[in-house]
Amino acid sequence: MDRRQRLVVVGNGMVGHHFVDQMIGGPERDAWDITVVCEEPRLAYDRVNLSKYFEGAGADALALATAGGYDAAGVRVLVGQRAAAIDRAARTVRTTGGEALAYDKLVLATGSYPFVPPIEGRDAAGCFVYRTIDDLEAIRAWAGADDVSVGVVIGGGLLGLEAANALRNLGLETHVVEMAPRLMPLQIDEIGGAILRRRIEALGVGVHTGMSTKRVVVVNGRVAALQFADGGQLVTSMVVFSAGVRPRDELARACGLAVGSRAGIVIDDHCRTSDPDILAIGECASWDGRLYGLVAPGYRMAEIAAETLRANGAGGARHLTTFDMSTKLKLLGVDVASFGDAFGLDAGAHTLSLVDTVAGIYKRLVVSADKQRLLGGILVGDAAAYGQLLAMVQNRVALPAAPDELILPQRPGGGGARGGGFTPASLPPEALVCTCHSVSKGAICDAIGAGGLRDVGSVKKCTKAGTGCGSCATLVGELLKIELKKAGVAVSKGICEHFPYTRQELFHLVRVKRHRTFGEVVGAHGAGRGCEICKPAVASILASLWNEYVLGKDHVGLQDTNDRALANLQRDGTYSVVPRVPGGEITPRQLIALGTVAERFGLYSKITGAQRVDLFGATLDQLPAIWRELIAAGFESGHAYGKALRTVKSCVGSTWCRYGVQDSVGFAIRLENRYKGLRSPHKLKAAASGCARECAEAQGKDFGVIATEKGYNLYVCGNGGMKPQHAQLLASGLDEDTVIRYVDRFLMFYIRTADRLERTAPWLNKLEGGMDYLRGVVVDDSLGIAAELEAEMKAVVGSYQCEWKTTLESPEKLKMFRTFVNSEAPDPTIVRVPLRQQHRPATPEERLAMAGGNGVAPATERRAQ
Repeated sequence: MDRRQRLVVVGNGMVGHHFVDQMIGGPERDAWDITVVCEEPRLAYDRVNLSKYFEGAGADALALATAGGYDAAGVRVLVGQRAAAIDRAARTVRTTGGEALAYDKLVLATGSYPFVPPIEGRDAAGCFVYRTIDDLEAIRAWAGADDVSVGVVIGGGLLGLEAANALRNLGLETHVVEMAPRLMPLQIDEIGGAILRRRIEALGVGVHTGMSTKRVVVVNGRVAALQFADGGQLVTSMVVFSAGVRPRDELARACGLAVGSRAGIVIDDHCRTSDPDILAIGECASWDGRLYGLVAPGYRMAEIAAETLRANGAGGARHLTTFDMSTKLKLLGVDVASFGDAFGLDAGAHTLSLVDTVAGIYKRLVVSADKQRLLGGILVGDAAAYGQLLAMVQNRVALPAAPDELILPQRPGGGGARGGGFTPASLPPEALVCTCHSVSKGAICDAIGAGGLRDVGSVKKCTKAGTGCGSCATLVGELLKIELKKAGVAVSKGICEHFPYTRQELFHLVRVKRHRTFGEVVGAHGAGRGCEICKPAVASILASLWNEYVLGKDHVGLQDTNDRALANLQRDGTYSVVPRVPGGEITPRQLIALGTVAERFGLYSKITGAQRVDLFGATLDQLPAIWRELIAAGFESGHAYGKALRTVKSCVGSTWCRYGVQDSVGFAIRLENRYKGLRSPHKLKAAASGCARECAEAQGKDFGVIATEKGYNLYVCGNGGMKPQHAQLLASGLDEDTVIRYVDRFLMFYIRTADRLERTAPWLNKLEGGMDYLRGVVVDDSLGIAAELEAEMKAVVGSYQCEWKTTLESPEKLKMFRTFVNSEAPDPTIVRVPLRQQHRPATPEERLAMAGGNGVAPATERRAQ
């Protein structure tokens, strides 16, 4: 006779599966006869990383459980069935499949459901929620239609921004509508919200905060627009609701279990409901009057529920305590983290903040009243130190003498960001690294050494660290590097998780194999669908080698916001227009054309230090019309939006200057026309000076020439950026043809060997042998590749095209610049406020400028808020 206790688990999401995993892997496994009711048509999968489904992960890659695994463990699973009712008196659960499952103990892991605001039109075709793989498949199918090009997400919280990223990855013009005055109002403060908004808008995603949706406008049964409470409208062909979740407590209510005042099944410290034979865990449970929507609290409930059952319902040694609600995500490519007491609610707490509106970074740390411990913080734009900072909070690590070192940029010789004497190596072995699975630093390090683990994936599989919410994955990776270094094992320098190669190695693979698309590259040498790191890097490599149209079908999805719009996005959401003016030489007709365009479109005009005219304030829909006039006047794209050659600056040279000894203007024009459109790891700037007085500042450029009576002296690898550096002399006394031959070799060698986003100065600084080695390669052909480098540059030069001219010739590409998907008319509600206007009241977002600018906030602001 089977004396095992009958255990029924309703729900097979992440938390339900984790509970089952605890039961089948724990002691007294044979004491339980386990049946799982799984409502979805597939077993448990990783809902935290649901967006990876759109990146090609597939349902199988997200799976947490398999039918074979459950069968081997003796667990019966009813897939595609829902629990319809609970009969507490008969101790049975009736399913939609008609079964009556008898139980001795019942665990409810029913999770939550998406909240859809009760607005008119919410059930129209084109309205979706973002919760399950089925939801994502429906979204992808709808977005794939030819007449669907705009998608709106209602809700600017964590899931809302995840959904927005999914729509953007599907190639839709994407908007986010949030009722609160800022994005992620539960996790970050006003300044962090403004920084996040600016970063997201820079990606081309529209953000609408403080907006209440009144109804979905429906035409012929389909979504056509959103109407807001203030009377405004937003045209769209798709709506995804992500306005929060509500606990699935209907079963509990129907059978008389106690529910909380804010909904949810009430549980005690051991996860028992008002019926001691029924337990509840995860998002459906209400503990201490609160609902918890993160995976870490759900996993903790699952573990404690398992202990409670193994103790015959009396409760195990552990019990529920305050949950850590810290979280770290990459939302639309922007790192966002919130941990501990992020808002400084602890009595007497102090606050330190770093606001960098140039880089789009915000860091706020909350310090205890006695200034001895870190209590929490907010990170936007740079969350690299999240794992270490969270570990400091969780393990009550003493603060360094200068706490601001925890958020300041790293300084030479130590300090900054990860300075202050705190590193992952300084954490004690018992320090908790993964809160989802309660994995300590010691357990991770022991597993790496004992198991000979060599990659983060293996560490995750062995210890489960980083497999919950994933926020500790960076710290896990750093611990792995430390342990591998101790063991003398080389650490991978792959550009990202999708490619095990450096940029230089990837460049050579693409060049030798002659790959033409990202799909070919990742298929042959990588894994997955790529990310915001490798896609632009590969796009740059492909452009540097083959110079194909960046908005072509195979390349447009790889481009960042600027390249996609063929214009630089500015801080107010408008774009700048920068036509090429080789050598600074411009005709009167072209000057008139620039003035006419600026006046007609109301653009702010400025002469730059690079001898070009920048026109600021153009909206996306205006760009084609502006460029049509500029191209008619003889201008070409200035590539100010790309990691490419920008300008070749020039003085007036021997043409006008009485000191000039060479025709620097003519040579500057020749150089710029030769290298225009050349894509490289970072932007390039050049100059040609007509004499030693150096009016064109050639020694401050990536490459520059200075005229002498014997010819030109060629300087390379000088540039601005974070650490300005003078260029170094490569060769002297050169004629123009020799300069071009050397520059061809220099640029192609740099493009071949530099890291992604590495400018020429730091590239040279890292080059073994320095200038002597570079001179040997470029001038003396020490590697025997000079002819190859010249041939590659000749191919790039020969394939040049003005990207704006090509775009204007394509009606399909011009649709990318419309304000509305179904109309070429501009949005009449947009009113541009000139940024140069003085003495106007600051808007809420402009309060960023009052928060201390770039750097740590003044001491008077380091207090509880």
